[in-house]
Amino acid sequence: MGWWPFTKRSKQTGVIARTLVVRAKFDSAQTTPDNRKHWASADGLSANAAATAEVRRTLRNRARYEVANNSYARGIVLTLANDVIGTGPRLQMLTDTGETNQTIEREFMAWAKAIDLAGKLRTMRMSRAQDGEAFAVLFSNGDLDSPVKLDLKLIEADQVATPSAKLSQGVDADGIVFDSFGNPKEYHLLKSHPGSGAGGAALDFDRVPADSVIHWFRSDRPGQKRGLPDIMPALPLFAQLRRYTLAVIAAAESAANIAVLMKTNTPAGGEAAEVEPMTEMEFSPNMAVFTPEGWEPSQIKAEQPATTYEMFKREILNEIARCLNMPYNIAACNSSGYNYASGRLDHQTYYKSIRVEQGHCEAVVLDRILAAWLAEAVKVFALGELEDASHQWFWDGHEHVDPAKEANAQATRLASNTTTLASEYARQGKDWETELRQRAKEMALMKELGLTTAPTAPADTPEQDKEGDEDEADRSDNQAA
Repeated sequence: MGWWPFTKRSKQTGVIARTLVVRAKFDSAQTTPDNRKHWASADGLSANAAATAEVRRTLRNRARYEVANNSYARGIVLTLANDVIGTGPRLQMLTDTGETNQTIEREFMAWAKAIDLAGKLRTMRMSRAQDGEAFAVLFSNGDLDSPVKLDLKLIEADQVATPSAKLSQGVDADGIVFDSFGNPKEYHLLKSHPGSGAGGAALDFDRVPADSVIHWFRSDRPGQKRGLPDIMPALPLFAQLRRYTLAVIAAAESAANIAVLMKTNTPAGGEAAEVEPMTEMEFSPNMAVFTPEGWEPSQIKAEQPATTYEMFKREILNEIARCLNMPYNIAACNSSGYNYASGRLDHQTYYKSIRVEQGHCEAVVLDRILAAWLAEAVKVFALGELEDASHQWFWDGHEHVDPAKEANAQATRLASNTTTLASEYARQGKDWETELRQRAKEMALMKELGLTTAPTAPADTPEQDKEGDEDEADRSDNQAA
């Protein structure tokens, strides 16, 4: 912050008035010799100008390379896809007609299994992580073993492009044409992949209406039209991780090898046997070797950074996984340094991120698929016109670390009317109506066979819960130590 004097003479009195003008400064906005190189790449480009086709192609290629060759990168991307999609979403219709709801739910799940919807969704989530975006085309597949012939075809981001500079005029984003309101009108899909070696055939493309294309990506900036890899900030870190690992291995190999350096303390022109510089000498195992006169051997000592290796890998993996809101123990598949409380705390942030991802998938992908499926299903199954297509999606639930405590907490919430069966079953990714019908069948059959259910175990008291948590934390801390 600085003060600048401002002077002004009055025309009537001739008195000079001095005013102090305050101008504030931001340290981060200053360019100094120390930070000039660090901020050299900062620019004021728009979201689409910064993510040009060339930039996105380079990022995709590098991200795919890391995922293909780095075990941690592959594991992180696979874990993310498995946690977000799991075994696939399950549909529950909420219309007023119960029979219609059951028919739609049953037939949709059969259709989803026929096209392997869960597998395609996992592939789309992996593509979003390494390519930045995922594309799928809705089309009619006459060979599909299902009454509804709707199918889903996945397209790599490389194939969504406008091949000609002449055609790209008026196209806001490469491969996508928008209307005056910013809504996609059509997509340009290359008939062959640019990396397939098809040559001139790669310039041929189809104009596909936007109603038939699903484009799943995360928009980080207003007006962004194409996606960037989720692991983009971690790409340099993956390279550093592999370089450090190779350096440690090289140091270990050097330490394991016998390397001897011959040196002499005899001054230049002194009495010492003449030895040609850089001469190599072969040593035989278990043999005593006499060195030339005036020379003495010394073994090269290779330092092995064993004490910092684990620490470095832990910190860099933690930084890599942070851009995905993934805790270290999930990214590394290693919870040896965690206790019970810290593990649950880290997982809460991760699972919240997973719920956000699933909600985005429902809005962008699943609802579009369901609408297209219902448009054909109402004709195939003679459902009539659906005035209300209210529905919700269920995903795989997350297992609790202590099922007994979770069951007691669930019973308490139900007894105090602070939750519902629908909510509790939804936590497990189950449809409460389906589960209750199944339970009613089981109870009726048990009554018919003369079987009785085992008495419910008494719930733990709050004091017992607290003692159990403390004992569990103590055990975890001792194991970590």
